[in-house]
Amino acid sequence: MTILDGKALANDIEKDIKKEIHELATENISVGLAVVLIGDDPASHVYVAKKEKSCEQSGIYSVVHKMPKDISEAKVIKTIEMMNDNPNINGILVQLPLPTHINKDKVLEAVSPIKDVDGFHPYNVGKLNSGLECFVPCTPLGVMKLLAHYDINLRGLDVCVVGASNIVGKPLASLLLQEGATPTLCHIDTKDLASHTKKADLIAVGVGYPGLISKDMVKEGAIIIDIGINRLESGKLVGDVDYEKVAPISSYITPVPGSVGPMTIAMLLLNTLKATKLQNTKQL
Repeated sequence: MTILDGKALANDIEKDIKKEIHELATENISVGLAVVLIGDDPASHVYVAKKEKSCEQSGIYSVVHKMPKDISEAKVIKTIEMMNDNPNINGILVQLPLPTHINKDKVLEAVSPIKDVDGFHPYNVGKLNSGLECFVPCTPLGVMKLLAHYDINLRGLDVCVVGASNIVGKPLASLLLQEGATPTLCHIDTKDLASHTKKADLIAVGVGYPGLISKDMVKEGAIIIDIGINRLESGKLVGDVDYEKVAPISSYITPVPGSVGPMTIAMLLLNTLKATKLQNTKQL
């Protein structure tokens, strides 16, 4: 069993990003990221604080637009449009979830596709599903970088992706398909989840349900990508996989925390750097 160390890989990627940002600075090109944070969701504030810290360490200028939870949809979109027109802002991120009175789709579509570093704009979603160059959502991109780093050949593998969100499950399934894998996308209405996971060479799960994937749902030697993160009543952070029992029978596995999470943030920085190069017509 090999632990997929996303934290170490993310640190290496962020070091390389920092070097590139320093080189751009010598040409008077700065890298800027803006975050829209609405309301007082504790998890969102924690995530944004981590992103701010990573930006600071990498040399990315970051600004967080904190808005009250009762702000109007029109004001949110107006702020985004202002950032679209700001040449000092290269990437725009709307922290989800949004308050229920705000139309998430309208807000995400307001972000300029060339500044859409989360890869959520329909323009980038369409290009991703067509196998074209685009901004890829950070978590699926991080998973693919992690698998590539460990030289895991996906061609011909039967893959079970558990969770069909637009943020993780759907784009990850598309990326896996493009690498020659055969993905099955499972969700809350899937009948007999275990019948799909038991035959999978690789299981990727991200639904926010602690211990969902148990030992009896995994075949010997499977690759396990745990994208879920849950805080138990004890305060302990765990994933969606019963790590202690599943790890011994897996060939590769991601720990939680410390693997996919750090890779997600590293990919956000990478996408922001990519956006800056595109906006300054620099070769990628």
